[in-house]
Amino acid sequence: MQSETIPGWLAGRELTMKITGLTSRIVAYDVSSAWGEGVIPEGITSSIHRYSFDSIETDEGIEGHTMQYGGLGEGAAVGHIVHEAYAQELLGLDPLMPESIWQGLRRKNRHMYNVSDAIIGALDVGIWDIRGKALDVPIAGLLGLARRTVPTYATARTIDPSPDQVYEEAKAIKAAGFRGFKVQFWNGLERDLPRFRAAREAVGPDFTLMQDAGGAYSYLEALEAGRVLEELGYHWFEEPIPDRQVNQLRRLAAELRIPILAAETSHLHELPELLRHGSVDICRGDVLIKSGITGLRKALAACELFGYNLEIHGLGSALLDVANLHVALSVENCEYLESHHPIFELGLKGDPLRIDDNGCRTLPDGPGLGVELDWDWIDDHTVEVIRTPQN
Repeated sequence: MQSETIPGWLAGRELTMKITGLTSRIVAYDVSSAWGEGVIPEGITSSIHRYSFDSIETDEGIEGHTMQYGGLGEGAAVGHIVHEAYAQELLGLDPLMPESIWQGLRRKNRHMYNVSDAIIGALDVGIWDIRGKALDVPIAGLLGLARRTVPTYATARTIDPSPDQVYEEAKAIKAAGFRGFKVQFWNGLERDLPRFRAAREAVGPDFTLMQDAGGAYSYLEALEAGRVLEELGYHWFEEPIPDRQVNQLRRLAAELRIPILAAETSHLHELPELLRHGSVDICRGDVLIKSGITGLRKALAACELFGYNLEIHGLGSALLDVANLHVALSVENCEYLESHHPIFELGLKGDPLRIDDNGCRTLPDGPGLGVELDWDWIDDHTVEVIRTPQN
């Protein structure tokens, strides 16, 4: 391919940088301390958390790093899918052209019936990391910096708690300096309603609380729960019923005063119809499910034009949550970021996802994702390495 030079933002650099390889390290470690002794969350069969740590290599020696999601035991398998389905597609492409790569991978995914856009979303994060490092600019700066801090709430970490446990955790989260506390209950209203009240009793009338039902309520249960949440002054009611029950979501949004937040699991191309039909009050998205930094930024722009906020969903995956932070710093229509248990932030030095004294996450210092990797920890917990091309 003939290369050319352009002035300005590339400062005389050859336009063509090439991706030359992709290395995935399957990382595995025990996360049982996040849940409590003898507790395993629904849908998880082992306390060993596995994910694919991906490094995208270039002919200029710049590497972009990202992590695939592996929250329900699929982490090692996803690493192999990355190489069997996507790695060869990336070789020879120019990482300074993330939109072109993103569009090509999305076209490929049209016929990848066994996978979603989440894998290419994570790969997109690594592409943006390369671009930021090549230009010596944080990703948020490339996107267009809107602010340097984002208020952050903590999501409940206790599995199936009693009201007393909810009370104690809510008090602890408030004392830790977070700007809010989100509970996640879907065990039936007889059990859930007392826990809603316990959280409010613990933190007082003015502290921000949210409820996430994970799409597990029926319409009638959601209606009853929503009315109690309204009385208790909760800030939003997240995914009360499944995201694709768009007509029922619209009915709930009309019936309840509490804002309905939904669309976490909706694909990027499904979002415009949700907005057009007014099926939600607030949208949801992240760099994984909404197809990367590229896709999430498009989703936020669409929401802004329709007059909506999009609240960014925390993934409990260190580099993906750093990417979420960069996107949040580039927009104004996202009120909060979400913090999960810190055990899912291992592998980074300097605790870049910590909150400051005002309960906010802050702009990382370096170019690209702007974080320093803890290679000793990563190497110590790597159980398999996959490379394309194979060495």
